[in-house]
Amino acid sequence: MFLKRFFETMFFAPKVYHYPFILILLPLSLLYGTAMFLRRTLVKPKDFDVCIISVGNLIVGGSGKTPFVIFLASKFEGAFVISRGYGRESTGLIEVSCEGEVLVDVRKSGDEAMLMAKSLAKTSVIVSEDRHQAINFAKKQGAKLIILDDGFNRIDINKYEILLEPEKINNYLTFPAGGFREFYFTSRYADMFLKEGRDFKREVEIINVSKKMLLVTAISNPQRLDKYLPQGVQGKLYLEDHAYFEKNKLLAEMKKHKATHILCTSKDRVKLDNFAIPLSEMKLKLTVNDDIILQIEAYIKGQYSAK
Repeated sequence: MFLKRFFETMFFAPKVYHYPFILILLPLSLLYGTAMFLRRTLVKPKDFDVCIISVGNLIVGGSGKTPFVIFLASKFEGAFVISRGYGRESTGLIEVSCEGEVLVDVRKSGDEAMLMAKSLAKTSVIVSEDRHQAINFAKKQGAKLIILDDGFNRIDINKYEILLEPEKINNYLTFPAGGFREFYFTSRYADMFLKEGRDFKREVEIINVSKKMLLVTAISNPQRLDKYLPQGVQGKLYLEDHAYFEKNKLLAEMKKHKATHILCTSKDRVKLDNFAIPLSEMKLKLTVNDDIILQIEAYIKGQYSAK
């Protein structure tokens, strides 16, 4: 856990003591970035003869992909969302929901996919390591629009690229010296490059707020929640990204901090709903500039007319 926090801080908010490690790892970063760039330029994308929109980012950690996918899918009835299903305890292709009806539990779907499934009443959600298989499955189900979650680095698929960037970046290096999956300049390959604070904004509403709350979360870079925290947070419990929770451990932590409620994100809540523990929720919503929505709608209409 210490190493994870050390590198997570180095990626998102490096301190003075991180820079010797960054310098040591820099040659590996350059090699990794070069390999990823060659891969991007040499691999030919496959056309699946269906409208596919990818929502992705270059840097690991939260840049708003999941809420943006939810926002986008809610605009188009009958859309299919395809995700990798990070953190799930299943393998292969899993149909998480069909037109809003949830078909599996969160351990089979993963937390992000379950959040999307529960948030979208008229959307089908699929998880699969093999995105090609998932796309073909969605087509057989009649999909006319597929939204690919975290798909920017899936260069083997012909798609419309929406790339999201967080409001602030402190380290632009690729792995392992930084948190970038590819060199920053590969953002030019995106069809639409959206920056938080300029093109979209996050709004956080605290549901069922309490005077004594324990913040519990299993997300990447959890310190990014600090600016949204209300009064009444008695303590914080951070787990690894996508980790599942143990009820007895949570109850013990609540007792330790004299908390009456657990404060969590919506992504965490889908793993806590069955625990019968009072919950306060940090509900995230995106507001997206109208001109961006119009551009996406125009692209989809153009694709539909071309089919």
